[in-house]
Order: sequence, then structure tokens, then C-alpha cells
Amino acid sequence: QQSEQPVVKPLPATGVGGSQLKGDAWAQLKEPGSPLAKRSVYYDYDRYEIKEEFVPVIEAHSKFLRDHTDLKIAVQGNCDDRGSREYNLALGQRRADSVKRAMVLLGVGDKQVETVSFGAEKPVAFGQDEESWAKNRRADIVYPNEPQ
Repeated sequence: QQSEQPVVKPLPATGVGGSQLKGDAWAQLKEPGSPLAKRSVYYDYDRYEIKEEFVPVIEAHSKFLRDHTDLKIAVQGNCDDRGSREYNLALGQRRADSVKRAMVLLGVGDKQVETVSFGAEKPVAFGQDEESWAKNRRADIVYPNEPQ
């Protein structure tokens, strides 16, 4: 009788993240009131164009990444739960790609930003109303090795 082995094995390191940063650089990302403390870009229903109000957030993170070229991030695209799974995965990818495209245009290295779509699989709000849906229509900027 063989012992049960997990079917899912940990993935090898993808190079996302970066631990060469000093503590004060990580602290910049949490500074209250700073655009760097904001990690989400929100979208209108069925859209992936970046709204003007989120441009300073993308600009701040782009500058941070230009200043720390060894650092890599992930941009995670998300949707509300309306629409098919396939549609939401595609829309989430377009949202993540729109943030990456803006960052690259602002001078961030293409290889510094990975994009992924979670579609409607990672909601932050679970209601079935416009307020909840609006919170789920987003792209999240994630620094994988950021100390907690």
C-alpha cells in the first residue's frame, strides 16, 4: 500500500519578487498616504482602460521599479462574477496587461512585470450589488517577496 502523495507539487521559483531590497525600500511601499501603498487599479464594468485617477499609482510603482531594476512584480487581473468564466479570464488578462503596458511605457523593463488573470476567482467583496462588483473589477500590483 503506497502512501498518498500530493498531486500538486510546489512550482520552482519563477524569479518574481526580489529580496535584494533593503528594509527602507520595502517601507516606502507601505508609507501611509503614498501612491505606493495603493496596489489596486479599478475598472468600469466590462472595461480595461486605466482611469485617470489611477495614473499616479501606476506612475509611482513604475518609478519604484525603475529605481529597483532587480525587482520583479506580478499584476493580477480580476473581474466581478458576471460573465462566463472564459470571458472573465480574458477580461482579467486585458486588465493586467493594460497596467503592464502602461508601466513599460513609463520605462519599466518588460521582464520586471508578469501578468496573470484570475477572472472572478479572487473576489474581495462577495455581495451581488454594484458596490461589491466594483471592488472586484481590478488589477492588483503584487510584490511577491515583500516582508509582511
